[in-house]
Amino acid sequence: MAGRYKSDLKWSDVTPQGDYMNRRQLMAGAGALALGSIAGPAMASLGATKTNYGSDLEPNSIEDITSYNNFYEFGTGKDDPAANAGRLTTDPWSIKVDGMVNNAGTYSFDDLTSGMTLEERIYRFRCVEAWSMVVPWVGFELADLLKRVGVQPSAKYVAFETLVRPEEMIGQKRRTLEWPYREGLRLDEAMHPLTIMATGLYDEPMPKQNGAPIRLVVPWKYGFKSIKSIVRISLTDKQPATSWNMTNGREYGFYSNVNPTVDHPRWSQSTERKIGGGLFAKRVPTLMFNGYEREVSSLYSGMDLQSNF
Repeated sequence: MAGRYKSDLKWSDVTPQGDYMNRRQLMAGAGALALGSIAGPAMASLGATKTNYGSDLEPNSIEDITSYNNFYEFGTGKDDPAANAGRLTTDPWSIKVDGMVNNAGTYSFDDLTSGMTLEERIYRFRCVEAWSMVVPWVGFELADLLKRVGVQPSAKYVAFETLVRPEEMIGQKRRTLEWPYREGLRLDEAMHPLTIMATGLYDEPMPKQNGAPIRLVVPWKYGFKSIKSIVRISLTDKQPATSWNMTNGREYGFYSNVNPTVDHPRWSQSTERKIGGGLFAKRVPTLMFNGYEREVSSLYSGMDLQSNF
């Protein structure tokens, strides 16, 4: 196929995972058993390299992460994705890469991800609805993928689109949003080391309700920026349209950085409710850039973060 990246590396070439009998694996195993039909049969370990990202954080259980989601393609309730995503076909999967790149083409999931270094990144996750959790993602830096396809000098933004398949993604039968779901980043945000393409969590392949087989994770932004089940990545010199900004630009800006000083028009963003802490858990203060201020604040030097929300 013209423009297709060639590699003789396979997922099997990734260094096999060693014994993983620590606290997090035990939590994952117990959660998977409890989930039953939601999680499905036990899946092979991805063999992700351990990192220091989030080593001081306590991850939520896999049950929390897979049963409390926003994924409107499967319904608007928090438990709808877990109930409805099982019908989604994720193999085969292809991703179109186009726009201002040197190696444009439609790539299979394996071709696009082959040879990438998989790492475990334990990140805070903050929803615009003022709830949060901690997720042990497995993935690789988006920058590595962009370098592989060859970003042209005139590119300034990266745009993403989610699959449209209403016969399997039953929420798309309603006009809740304008499908496909769209998101975008500035190129420097996309190239930042914290920005990853996640293909799993708890060192197993990504559950369907969480965005299988591949999703974006941008930990300093509200969760809706981390688009799921990606089928298109486009490089452009113009700021791309994004779904929630298209739906209600007054409430959802393009940047969507976690900023406790900028309230949503209908609620405060100064505190958040941690999922897994119980119904009456005490709310905690929201951190600027979701706790990643030291790493990412330089991206917005000189910007008015009140108007560029």
